[in-house]
Amino acid sequence: MDNQTSFNHKWLPALLLTPQLFITLIFFIWPAGQAIYQSTQMEDAFGLSVEFVGSENFLTLFADQLYFDSFLITLKFSFAVAFIALASSLFFATLADRVIHGAGVYKTFLIWPYAVAPVVAGVLWLFMFNPTVGILAHWLKNTGIDWNPYLNESDAMWMVVLAATWKQISYNFLFFLAGLQSVPKSLIEAAAIDGAGPAKRFWTIIFPLLSPTTFFLLVVNLVYAFFDTFGIIHAMTQGGPGTSTSTLVYKVYADGFVGLNLGASAAQSVVLMALVGLLTVIQFKYVEKKVAY
Repeated sequence: MDNQTSFNHKWLPALLLTPQLFITLIFFIWPAGQAIYQSTQMEDAFGLSVEFVGSENFLTLFADQLYFDSFLITLKFSFAVAFIALASSLFFATLADRVIHGAGVYKTFLIWPYAVAPVVAGVLWLFMFNPTVGILAHWLKNTGIDWNPYLNESDAMWMVVLAATWKQISYNFLFFLAGLQSVPKSLIEAAAIDGAGPAKRFWTIIFPLLSPTTFFLLVVNLVYAFFDTFGIIHAMTQGGPGTSTSTLVYKVYADGFVGLNLGASAAQSVVLMALVGLLTVIQFKYVEKKVAY
């Protein structure tokens, strides 16, 4: 007796996929195609004259030292945000998994920051780190740290890293908490009976079982740091002081919408899209080998 389920309607899968394919076409493929097309054009600020220049925008871009500086800034910023966000959220998820009394309230407070808009998160952290009225800046000053993100490039970078990390912790926390709750308790109890301490149980049993979740969140966090932190940077530093916090995605905005160099801005967006795609491929090719499903 054959118990396999079969679908006789060949049009049903296509019908079910159509809404998602339509959304992908409108919000990804079409804008990406427009960006590639505009990257080969040179047009004035008013869009009255357009000239095909081929790869000239890319050649000019790769000869620009400011662009390479922005590239290095983006790598530092993105990997710092991804690492700190993953480590912090895993720590909080581990604590939440152990909480018995008031667990619902504790978890709710950790989830709330994800509902805050990036610009609002940036303004909140900017207020707390304001060298004049900020409570965190006042505490740093009392500890002997001369804090001024408006003048000090390192202070500005750490400020946007912390704000971007805080915004992402809630998202990571949900996945890590779900992963921790799916770990078989029998394995942990057996290890405890064998004499393994809490730290050894975590690193030899729990964390390896969380590797698929960690790998997924690593990919998501890097994409978030590359693309979705524009609002935080724009609200906090506008890429300053100087260009110390001008990431690639912010430079696309600065050159395109402020400098009105639309061709160069489109070329930067194409390079950024290719860079993120390359990083994702590298992660799936090399990092995923360490994942135990």
